[in-house]
Amino acid sequence: MPISLSNTRAQAVWPALRAAAALGAVFLISMGAPAAQAENYPDKPVRVVIPYPPGGPTDIAGRLAASQLAKTSGGSFVVENKPGAGGMVGAATVAHAKPDGATLLVNASAHVIYPAIFKDVSFDVIEDFTPVTQLVSVPLVLLVNPALPVKNVQELIAYIKANPGKVSFASAGNGGAPHLAGELFKQMAHLDILHVPYKGSAPALTDLVGGQVQIMFDSMTSSMAFVKAGKLRALAVTTPQRSSILPELPTMAEAGVPGYQLTNWYGLWAPKGTPSAIVDKLVQDLNVSFKTAEITKQLQDIGAEPVISSPEAFAEFCVAEKKKWGAIAAESGAQLN
Repeated sequence: MPISLSNTRAQAVWPALRAAAALGAVFLISMGAPAAQAENYPDKPVRVVIPYPPGGPTDIAGRLAASQLAKTSGGSFVVENKPGAGGMVGAATVAHAKPDGATLLVNASAHVIYPAIFKDVSFDVIEDFTPVTQLVSVPLVLLVNPALPVKNVQELIAYIKANPGKVSFASAGNGGAPHLAGELFKQMAHLDILHVPYKGSAPALTDLVGGQVQIMFDSMTSSMAFVKAGKLRALAVTTPQRSSILPELPTMAEAGVPGYQLTNWYGLWAPKGTPSAIVDKLVQDLNVSFKTAEITKQLQDIGAEPVISSPEAFAEFCVAEKKKWGAIAAESGAQLN
């Protein structure tokens, strides 16, 4: 039977029905919003924050990622270098940014090391960020100024022990992988050496070439040009296996420091709460561009390997790396105020 409503009842029911219909329409629109947002992303310039000065390995990885994202998406990805406090100034900028995809962070493994090194960190390295993807993996290399009278790691250890307190090692900043690499070397080989932190790899390399500091652990991405030009001498790599770029270089373990191994990496993060559709779009675009033969060769030529992991895999990786680097920091005694 057809249902009939009295005028009084109709007057009471129809507003509720109209409200329900309107609410349903809003719900359907909101359900489609993330997909539409991702499809049009980026519809405004995206700021890619790099927490170190230009010229270092993080800057190289970040600029490559930004250029490839711009090429694939057709949007604008603008690099902004914000160095300071071992990278924490730039990272904090992104942690406190609006989660709309307009601000991204490219950082090294230092990102997950901060709480193990520094007492005062203004953000949670896991909870205050949305992990997007690991970009590349790269070995660190032990470098010395060519004026130093050593040709291998054992000679370097002997030289440092013969000159206690007179040899300094540079790093791209407190708390990063190059810093911990030096601290671990110091601890495992029982050395008396002084750490000199810089605001990025580029100024540290400049002083290493100039002789103001004597040794440094650095990513291959930023140091290979100096090695090939004869301005720096490479003694060993920190990875468990030798590098295909410099296969003649032994690993630190092979060179006389058994058990020594570290691998540096670079990743992409967004502020916490960034829509998953935007995150997935970023990974999709990087998968298209970052794994081409041209880019792979470009990365391998500077000692790096492209990765491009899923956001879920990168999130798990960050948690595991935070635990691993925390243990290394504790073992090396590298905690700072």
